[in-house]
Amino acid sequence: MFEFFSGLDAWVVVSLLLALAFVLTFEFINGFHDTANAVATVIYTKAMPPHLAVMLSGLFNFLGVLLGGVGVAYAIVHLLPVELLINVDTGHGLAMVFSLLAAAIAWNLGTWYFGIPASSSHTLIGSILGVGLANALITEIPLADGVNWQKAIDIGISLVASPAAGFMVAALLLLSLRWWRPLSKMHKTPEQRREIDDKKHPPFWNRLVLVLSAMAVSFVHGSNDGQKGIGLIMLVLIGIVPSQFVLDLNSTTYQIERTRDATVHLSQFYERNHATLSEYLALGRNNGTELPKKFRCDAKLTEPTIAALLKGLEGVQNYNELPAESRIQTRRYLLCLDDTAKKVGKLQGLDKREKADLEKLRKDLTATTEYSPFWVILAVALALGIGTMVGWKRVVLTVGEKIGKQGMTYAQGMSAQITAACAIGLANVFSLPVSTTHVLSSGVAGTMVANKSGLQGGTVRTILLAWVLTLPTSMALAAGLFWLATKLLG
Repeated sequence: MFEFFSGLDAWVVVSLLLALAFVLTFEFINGFHDTANAVATVIYTKAMPPHLAVMLSGLFNFLGVLLGGVGVAYAIVHLLPVELLINVDTGHGLAMVFSLLAAAIAWNLGTWYFGIPASSSHTLIGSILGVGLANALITEIPLADGVNWQKAIDIGISLVASPAAGFMVAALLLLSLRWWRPLSKMHKTPEQRREIDDKKHPPFWNRLVLVLSAMAVSFVHGSNDGQKGIGLIMLVLIGIVPSQFVLDLNSTTYQIERTRDATVHLSQFYERNHATLSEYLALGRNNGTELPKKFRCDAKLTEPTIAALLKGLEGVQNYNELPAESRIQTRRYLLCLDDTAKKVGKLQGLDKREKADLEKLRKDLTATTEYSPFWVILAVALALGIGTMVGWKRVVLTVGEKIGKQGMTYAQGMSAQITAACAIGLANVFSLPVSTTHVLSSGVAGTMVANKSGLQGGTVRTILLAWVLTLPTSMALAAGLFWLATKLLG
């Protein structure tokens, strides 16, 4: 872990440590901001003592990060346009990272202070979009190229659709429980349970389901939200010390060979589909063309990019053998080829089988660029897990008592938590970032409507207002900070 500090200027080391501290602070805040939602129902319904609930939730968040992979992490990273990802220098990287993190942390702390279940996912995504758009304005490139809009649309759909699905599915699940066992004690609130049955805790089976579903929400939250922190740290490392992190230096000879083979097969794929792709890729017209020194991805330069990549990887068995600049160039080639292949996959004229083959080639191309060192995963897991154990009270009260006009029943808690765990787990499978906050809060709201408890207009309006304002506010904050930082850097 510490070998990459050698040879760095003191100011770069200090900046790097500060940037890493910012990311881990964001994840720590995310822990007590978002994960309060995971334990809100289990604490409110007295299924578990608060301190035991948050400790176990912290543990399951920790495990979720360790075992969750990096798919969501790079879905976040690739919100930025490929040109910004391949051309960032140390100063630019610092400005980018500190701007988006400062904006995200400021909004997260503000909403937590007022007990509003706002979304860390929305905040982070808004901050990244703000930096991308500000960079487009500063560098005078079209706004359409300032952000990876297709990725942004995909993520936006998941962020909008998941709360709506959470509302409906939780409501239907509660109605099913009421139809199945209308007289069950699971339809009592904790206050009714205490007053009528003189019992403090839920019935055994209800309590077990509440506990297991709360831990499941914690696990999938760690897997989904923890990866966002991993993605941020990789942005930091690639932006500030690119020579050490643009490629996975621990890649085996087999993995490098796999990357080479994918490049060769990509070239064969384009040749096989020459009739369809010739115009888009300028096939056969740029053989022998040298790539421009000012590096930008251009679909019409695909053939020379493939040739340059194969030449650079010829005979390479270990990425450590490559000079620093060659590593950076290799990553540029790989990201550009992947970006072009993604666009090619959306063109008309390719059959489904060819598109499936192209998707497999893309995964092989990025196998040694989309990675994370274990120490990064461990650091994020610890920050998120420890953050879970503090600051949970404000949001628990909002979720348990202030969304509906009546307190939450055990059945409502189970319905909301099971729905949230399944929705976030499904999002993890498809590498889509979603909001634990919005999925769970909308699930609780859905059960309140299904239970005919009614909703507290003031709280719902506050949550909706935070939901609407989070994206534009974090975008504006991050864009303003990035503009200011670039001006100061000169």
